[in-house]
Amino acid sequence: MKPRILVTRPIPDAGLKLLRKDKRITVDVYENDKIIPRKELLKRAKGATAILSILTDKMDKELFDAAGPSLKMIANYAVGFDNVDLKEAARRGITVTNTPGTEIAETVAEHTIAMIFALAHRLVEADRFARAGKYVGWGPQMLLGTDVVGKTLGIVGSGLIGMDLVERMFDGFGVKIVYTDVKRNEKIEKDELAEFLTLDELLKRSDFVSIHVPLLPTTRHLIGAKQLRMMKKTSFLINTSRGPVVDEAALIAALQKKQIAGAGIDVYEFEPKIPLALRKLDNVVITPHTASATIETRQAMSRRAAENIVAFLDGKVPPNAVK
Repeated sequence: MKPRILVTRPIPDAGLKLLRKDKRITVDVYENDKIIPRKELLKRAKGATAILSILTDKMDKELFDAAGPSLKMIANYAVGFDNVDLKEAARRGITVTNTPGTEIAETVAEHTIAMIFALAHRLVEADRFARAGKYVGWGPQMLLGTDVVGKTLGIVGSGLIGMDLVERMFDGFGVKIVYTDVKRNEKIEKDELAEFLTLDELLKRSDFVSIHVPLLPTTRHLIGAKQLRMMKKTSFLINTSRGPVVDEAALIAALQKKQIAGAGIDVYEFEPKIPLALRKLDNVVITPHTASATIETRQAMSRRAAENIVAFLDGKVPPNAVK
Protein backbone atom coordinates (compact mmCIF):
# COMPACT_ATOMS: atom_id res chain seq x y z
CA MET A 1 0.00 0.00 0.00
CA LYS A 2 1.30 3.46 -0.92
CA PRO A 3 2.15 5.94 1.86
CA ARG A 4 -0.76 8.36 2.30
CA ILE A 5 -0.15 12.07 2.86
CA LEU A 6 -3.05 13.89 4.52
CA VAL A 7 -3.24 17.61 3.67
CA THR A 8 -5.63 19.17 6.17
CA ARG A 9 -6.69 22.14 4.04
CA PRO A 10 -6.22 23.19 0.41
CA ILE A 11 -2.91 25.03 0.09
CA PRO A 12 -1.33 26.91 -2.85
CA ASP A 13 -0.64 24.53 -5.69
CA ALA A 14 3.18 24.54 -5.74
CA GLY A 15 3.41 21.98 -2.95
CA LEU A 16 0.44 19.91 -4.07
CA LYS A 17 1.88 19.58 -7.58
CA LEU A 18 5.17 18.40 -6.12
CA LEU A 19 3.46 15.77 -3.97
CA ARG A 20 1.12 14.56 -6.69
CA LYS A 21 4.05 14.16 -9.06
CA ASP A 22 5.59 11.61 -6.69
CA LYS A 23 4.12 8.28 -7.82
CA ARG A 24 5.13 6.58 -4.56
CA ILE A 25 2.43 8.30 -2.54
CA THR A 26 -1.28 8.99 -2.34
CA VAL A 27 -2.28 12.58 -1.57
CA ASP A 28 -5.48 13.05 0.44
CA VAL A 29 -6.55 16.72 0.60
CA TYR A 30 -9.43 17.88 2.81
CA GLU A 31 -11.49 19.51 0.09
CA ASN A 32 -13.16 22.38 2.00
CA ASP A 33 -11.20 25.63 2.30
CA LYS A 34 -11.86 26.00 6.01
CA ILE A 35 -10.51 24.59 9.26
CA ILE A 36 -11.05 20.85 9.21
CA PRO A 37 -13.46 19.76 11.97
CA ARG A 38 -11.64 17.90 14.73
CA LYS A 39 -13.78 14.79 14.29
CA GLU A 40 -13.03 14.71 10.58
CA LEU A 41 -9.32 15.28 11.21
CA LEU A 42 -9.11 12.36 13.62
CA LYS A 43 -10.97 10.16 11.15
CA ARG A 44 -8.81 11.05 8.16
CA ALA A 45 -5.57 10.81 10.15
CA LYS A 46 -6.01 7.05 10.62
CA GLY A 47 -3.39 5.24 8.60
CA ALA A 48 -1.65 8.38 7.30
CA THR A 49 2.12 8.27 6.87
CA ALA A 50 2.49 12.06 7.03
CA ILE A 51 0.19 14.97 7.78
CA LEU A 52 0.69 18.35 6.15
CA SER A 53 -0.96 20.44 8.85
CA ILE A 54 -1.71 24.11 9.24
CA LEU A 55 -1.31 26.14 12.42
CA THR A 56 -4.95 25.74 13.46
CA ASP A 57 -4.63 21.94 13.58
CA LYS A 58 -3.70 20.57 16.99
CA MET A 59 -1.14 17.82 16.49
CA ASP A 60 -1.32 16.20 19.91
CA LYS A 61 -1.55 12.84 21.67
CA GLU A 62 -5.18 12.37 20.65
CA LEU A 63 -4.30 12.95 17.02
CA PHE A 64 -1.27 10.66 17.17
CA ASP A 65 -3.39 7.93 18.74
CA ALA A 66 -6.04 8.34 16.03
CA ALA A 67 -3.43 8.16 13.27
CA GLY A 68 -1.83 5.04 14.67
CA PRO A 69 1.70 3.68 14.22
CA SER A 70 1.76 4.48 10.50
CA LEU A 71 2.22 8.21 11.26
CA LYS A 72 5.87 9.12 10.85
CA MET A 73 5.84 12.83 10.05
CA ILE A 74 4.10 16.15 10.65
CA ALA A 75 4.91 18.78 8.01
CA ASN A 76 3.58 22.00 9.54
CA TYR A 77 2.60 24.69 7.04
CA ALA A 78 3.85 27.54 9.23
CA VAL A 79 7.02 28.99 10.68
CA GLY A 80 5.72 28.48 14.20
CA PHE A 81 4.97 25.04 15.58
CA ASP A 82 3.17 25.74 18.86
CA ASN A 83 0.23 23.67 17.54
CA VAL A 84 2.41 20.54 17.64
CA ASP A 85 3.18 18.59 20.81
CA LEU A 86 6.89 18.23 20.13
CA LYS A 87 7.63 16.12 23.21
CA GLU A 88 4.93 13.59 22.36
CA ALA A 89 6.02 13.53 18.73
CA ALA A 90 9.64 12.90 19.75
CA ARG A 91 8.56 10.13 22.12
CA ARG A 92 6.81 8.38 19.25
CA GLY A 93 9.64 8.98 16.77
CA ILE A 94 7.52 11.32 14.63
CA THR A 95 9.54 13.86 12.61
CA VAL A 96 8.22 17.44 12.70
CA THR A 97 9.07 20.12 10.14
CA ASN A 98 8.08 23.75 9.58
CA THR A 99 8.39 26.24 6.71
CA PRO A 100 10.78 29.08 7.57
CA GLY A 101 12.53 31.02 4.83
CA THR A 102 13.72 34.37 3.60
CA GLU A 103 10.49 34.92 1.64
CA ILE A 104 8.39 34.67 4.78
CA ALA A 105 10.73 36.92 6.75
CA GLU A 106 10.61 39.57 4.05
CA THR A 107 6.82 39.45 3.76
CA VAL A 108 6.17 39.65 7.51
CA ALA A 109 8.71 42.47 7.78
CA GLU A 110 6.86 44.34 5.01
CA HIS A 111 3.56 43.85 6.83
CA THR A 112 5.13 45.14 10.05
CA ILE A 113 6.45 48.22 8.26
CA ALA A 114 3.01 48.82 6.75
CA MET A 115 1.52 48.70 10.26
CA ILE A 116 4.13 51.12 11.61
CA PHE A 117 3.29 53.70 8.97
CA ALA A 118 -0.45 53.08 9.15
CA LEU A 119 -0.32 53.79 12.89
CA ALA A 120 2.03 56.77 12.65
CA HIS A 121 0.00 58.44 9.90
CA ARG A 122 -3.40 57.27 11.20
CA LEU A 123 -4.25 55.82 7.78
CA VAL A 124 -7.09 53.57 8.93
CA GLU A 125 -8.68 56.36 10.97
CA ALA A 126 -8.34 58.75 8.04
CA ASP A 127 -9.87 56.21 5.67
CA ARG A 128 -12.89 55.71 7.96
CA PHE A 129 -13.18 59.48 8.43
CA ALA A 130 -13.24 60.14 4.69
CA ARG A 131 -15.62 57.24 3.90
CA ALA A 132 -18.04 58.49 6.54
CA GLY A 133 -18.33 61.83 4.71
CA LYS A 134 -16.74 63.76 7.58
CA TYR A 135 -14.16 65.51 5.41
CA VAL A 136 -15.51 69.01 4.75
CA GLY A 137 -12.23 70.81 4.15
CA TRP A 138 -8.54 70.85 4.95
CA GLY A 139 -7.57 71.78 8.51
CA PRO A 140 -4.10 72.34 10.04
CA GLN A 141 -4.81 70.08 13.03
CA MET A 142 -6.99 67.44 11.47
CA LEU A 143 -5.95 63.82 12.15
CA LEU A 144 -2.40 64.70 13.15
CA GLY A 145 -0.05 61.72 13.24
CA THR A 146 3.65 61.40 13.91
CA ASP A 147 6.78 61.03 11.82
CA VAL A 148 8.66 57.73 11.69
CA VAL A 149 11.97 59.23 10.60
CA GLY A 150 14.21 59.89 13.57
CA LYS A 151 12.21 57.72 15.96
CA THR A 152 13.42 54.64 17.87
CA LEU A 153 12.24 51.20 16.82
CA GLY A 154 12.52 48.43 19.40
CA ILE A 155 12.60 44.89 18.01
CA VAL A 156 11.85 41.97 20.33
CA GLY A 157 13.45 38.93 18.68
CA SER A 158 16.30 39.12 16.16
CA GLY A 159 15.64 36.05 14.02
CA LEU A 160 15.06 36.16 10.27
CA ILE A 161 12.07 38.52 10.49
CA GLY A 162 13.67 40.77 13.08
CA MET A 163 16.88 40.94 11.03
CA ASP A 164 14.99 41.83 7.87
CA LEU A 165 13.12 44.57 9.72
CA VAL A 166 16.38 45.97 11.09
CA GLU A 167 17.96 46.21 7.66
CA ARG A 168 14.95 47.75 5.94
CA MET A 169 14.17 50.32 8.61
CA PHE A 170 17.82 51.30 9.16
CA ASP A 171 18.64 51.71 5.49
CA GLY A 172 15.31 53.06 4.34
CA PHE A 173 13.96 55.34 7.03
CA GLY A 174 16.78 56.49 9.25
CA VAL A 175 15.31 55.20 12.48
CA LYS A 176 17.41 54.34 15.52
CA ILE A 177 17.06 50.62 16.22
CA VAL A 178 17.36 48.80 19.52
CA TYR A 179 16.69 45.12 20.02
CA THR A 180 16.45 42.41 22.64
CA ASP A 181 16.71 38.63 22.46
CA VAL A 182 17.72 35.67 24.60
CA LYS A 183 20.91 35.56 22.53
CA ARG A 184 22.73 38.60 21.22
CA ASN A 185 22.95 39.07 17.46
CA GLU A 186 26.61 39.69 16.70
CA LYS A 187 25.99 40.59 13.06
CA ILE A 188 23.70 43.56 13.60
CA GLU A 189 25.84 44.80 16.48
CA LYS A 190 29.05 44.50 14.46
CA ASP A 191 27.49 46.39 11.56
CA GLU A 192 26.22 48.98 14.09
CA LEU A 193 22.68 48.57 12.84
CA ALA A 194 21.11 48.05 16.26
CA GLU A 195 21.92 48.36 19.94
CA PHE A 196 21.22 45.54 22.39
CA LEU A 197 19.03 46.37 25.41
CA THR A 198 17.16 44.42 28.05
CA LEU A 199 13.42 44.15 27.39
CA ASP A 200 12.64 46.70 30.10
CA GLU A 201 15.12 49.21 28.69
CA LEU A 202 13.82 48.67 25.16
CA LEU A 203 10.21 49.29 26.21
CA LYS A 204 11.13 52.52 27.96
CA ARG A 205 13.12 53.94 25.06
CA SER A 206 11.20 52.84 21.95
CA ASP A 207 8.63 54.79 19.97
CA PHE A 208 7.60 51.61 18.14
CA VAL A 209 7.91 48.11 19.65
CA SER A 210 7.66 45.19 17.23
CA ILE A 211 7.45 41.59 18.46
CA HIS A 212 9.07 38.71 16.56
CA VAL A 213 9.45 35.77 18.95
CA PRO A 214 8.01 32.24 18.85
CA LEU A 215 5.32 31.19 21.31
CA LEU A 216 7.05 29.26 24.07
CA PRO A 217 6.31 28.86 27.78
CA THR A 218 8.90 31.60 28.37
CA THR A 219 7.29 34.03 25.89
CA ARG A 220 3.63 33.59 26.84
CA HIS A 221 2.44 37.01 28.10
CA LEU A 222 5.93 38.38 27.54
CA ILE A 223 4.14 41.70 27.19
CA GLY A 224 1.66 42.24 30.01
CA ALA A 225 0.33 45.09 32.12
CA LYS A 226 3.71 45.72 33.78
CA GLN A 227 5.54 45.92 30.46
CA LEU A 228 2.88 48.13 28.86
CA ARG A 229 3.23 50.61 31.74
CA MET A 230 6.93 50.91 30.89
CA MET A 231 6.20 52.13 27.36
CA LYS A 232 5.92 55.78 26.42
CA LYS A 233 2.42 57.23 26.14
CA THR A 234 3.34 58.19 22.58
CA SER A 235 4.56 54.72 21.59
CA PHE A 236 3.00 51.94 19.51
CA LEU A 237 3.05 48.15 19.90
CA ILE A 238 3.07 45.85 16.85
CA ASN A 239 2.55 42.10 17.13
CA THR A 240 2.89 39.81 14.10
CA SER A 241 4.30 36.80 16.02
CA ARG A 242 1.75 34.84 18.07
CA GLY A 243 -1.25 36.18 19.97
CA PRO A 244 -0.53 34.80 23.45
CA VAL A 245 2.87 36.55 23.52
CA VAL A 246 0.81 39.61 24.49
CA ASP A 247 -1.69 39.66 27.36
CA GLU A 248 -4.66 40.76 25.27
CA ALA A 249 -6.79 41.98 28.19
CA ALA A 250 -3.90 44.07 29.49
CA LEU A 251 -3.30 45.52 26.02
CA ILE A 252 -6.95 46.49 25.59
CA ALA A 253 -6.93 48.19 29.00
CA ALA A 254 -3.73 50.08 28.15
CA LEU A 255 -5.17 51.26 24.85
CA GLN A 256 -8.46 52.32 26.43
CA LYS A 257 -6.59 54.29 29.11
CA LYS A 258 -4.25 55.80 26.48
CA GLN A 259 -1.24 54.37 28.31
CA ILE A 260 0.22 53.84 24.84
CA ALA A 261 -0.68 55.62 21.60
CA GLY A 262 -1.83 52.61 19.63
CA ALA A 263 -1.21 49.09 18.41
CA GLY A 264 -0.93 47.08 15.21
CA ILE A 265 -2.18 43.53 15.79
CA ASP A 266 -2.15 40.63 13.33
CA VAL A 267 -2.43 37.74 15.82
CA TYR A 268 -4.74 37.18 18.78
CA GLU A 269 -4.66 35.36 22.07
CA PHE A 270 -7.77 33.29 21.38
CA GLU A 271 -7.83 33.08 17.59
CA PRO A 272 -9.95 33.34 15.59
CA LYS A 273 -11.77 35.44 18.19
CA ILE A 274 -10.93 39.14 18.02
CA PRO A 275 -12.37 40.90 21.09
CA LEU A 276 -15.09 43.44 20.36
CA ALA A 277 -13.35 45.91 22.68
CA LEU A 278 -10.26 45.74 20.48
CA ARG A 279 -12.26 46.12 17.28
CA LYS A 280 -13.96 49.25 18.63
CA LEU A 281 -10.74 51.13 19.34
CA ASP A 282 -9.73 53.87 16.91
CA ASN A 283 -6.03 53.71 17.83
CA VAL A 284 -5.61 50.14 16.58
CA VAL A 285 -4.88 48.61 13.19
CA ILE A 286 -6.00 44.98 13.08
CA THR A 287 -5.45 42.36 10.40
CA PRO A 288 -6.67 38.71 10.42
CA HIS A 289 -3.34 36.85 10.77
CA THR A 290 -2.31 37.85 7.25
CA ALA A 291 1.26 39.09 7.81
CA SER A 292 2.62 36.37 5.51
CA ALA A 293 -0.31 36.47 3.08
CA THR A 294 1.25 37.14 -0.29
CA ILE A 295 1.01 34.87 -3.31
CA GLU A 296 4.79 34.46 -3.48
CA THR A 297 5.27 33.61 0.19
CA ARG A 298 2.34 31.23 0.55
CA GLN A 299 3.49 29.35 -2.57
CA ALA A 300 7.01 29.15 -1.12
CA MET A 301 5.61 27.75 2.13
CA SER A 302 3.57 25.19 0.20
CA ARG A 303 6.60 24.08 -1.79
CA ARG A 304 8.81 23.91 1.32
CA ALA A 305 6.31 21.75 3.24
CA ALA A 306 6.14 19.33 0.30
CA GLU A 307 9.94 19.27 -0.07
CA ASN A 308 10.23 18.30 3.58
CA ILE A 309 7.88 15.36 3.01
CA VAL A 310 9.69 14.19 -0.13
CA ALA A 311 13.07 14.41 1.61
CA PHE A 312 11.74 12.34 4.51
CA LEU A 313 10.36 9.68 2.16
CA ASP A 314 13.75 9.60 0.44
CA GLY A 315 15.32 8.67 3.77
CA LYS A 316 16.96 12.06 4.25
CA VAL A 317 16.77 14.51 7.12
CA PRO A 318 14.18 17.10 6.00
CA PRO A 319 15.74 20.56 5.46
CA ASN A 320 13.37 22.17 7.96
CA ALA A 321 13.27 19.51 10.68
CA VAL A 322 12.31 21.01 14.05
CA LYS A 323 14.82 20.05 16.73
